[in-house]
Amino acid sequence: LPEPREVPASGRAPASESLDDWGLLPHDPDWAGGLRETWEPGEPAARRRLREFLAEDVGAYDRARDRPSAGATSLLSPRLRWGELSPHTVWHAAIEAHDTSRFLSELGWREFAWHTLYHFPELATKNLRREFDAFPWPRLKPTALRAWQRGETGYAIVDAGMKELWHTGYMHNRARMVTASFLIKNLLIDWRHGEEWFWDTLVDADGANNPFNWQWVAGSGADAAPYFRVFNPELQAQKFDPDGHYIAQWAPEHRGEEGLAPAPIVDLKATRQRALAAYEQVKQAARSGN
Repeated sequence: LPEPREVPASGRAPASESLDDWGLLPHDPDWAGGLRETWEPGEPAARRRLREFLAEDVGAYDRARDRPSAGATSLLSPRLRWGELSPHTVWHAAIEAHDTSRFLSELGWREFAWHTLYHFPELATKNLRREFDAFPWPRLKPTALRAWQRGETGYAIVDAGMKELWHTGYMHNRARMVTASFLIKNLLIDWRHGEEWFWDTLVDADGANNPFNWQWVAGSGADAAPYFRVFNPELQAQKFDPDGHYIAQWAPEHRGEEGLAPAPIVDLKATRQRALAAYEQVKQAARSGN
């Protein structure tokens, strides 16, 4: 529906406080510089980005959306999360622009997450597929979790994604899948720790999509990727960042002189086998009815 031209209001404004008085913005230290550089909050900026995406970028969405350096994603997820745009507005604008790309299905996927949360309100804390309750998560190693959070794993595309997240409050979707897979399957850390970190750091994290997509990677969610699908971060970098532009931007230590990048904190082959052995315990428990 079109926006109203006039909104009748009271002739006298109610007593109120200044937003500045609440001290919401960080000062000491000021860690939000990268977020200010990246985002302009508000509906006018959101509508402008929607127009730009549909006029300039949506044509490359299908073929380039998986390449982090291609700039082919819509960047509308924070706008949807904070209500600056509604999914209905975005859907109809895309239809009017004659878009029939994968972009519409991604909007549908987002709504599927909310549908799932409605029927399973404990999505952020409990496995949707309850057989994964038998997954033998080892005792948490805080040093491994911190290395992942700081982008110091020794694997270039993982470190690039985590540093992009810390600087901008955003991470490209392909990098999200790779970093999540690495945490769950190579570090064997419970997906809930990753969900909590993304909840704290992503500008677009909402109560449905954040846990829904973490459970998708973990194999415990709705229509989930099978647990035995373990993303190899080195192969993912070769396939989706072949020129190394994304890594050079966010983790240049991996592209510079030898010795500057951190050493890999785990062996990919050994940890993949460890993850598959743990998953076998889940399957055995399901077969036995436990």
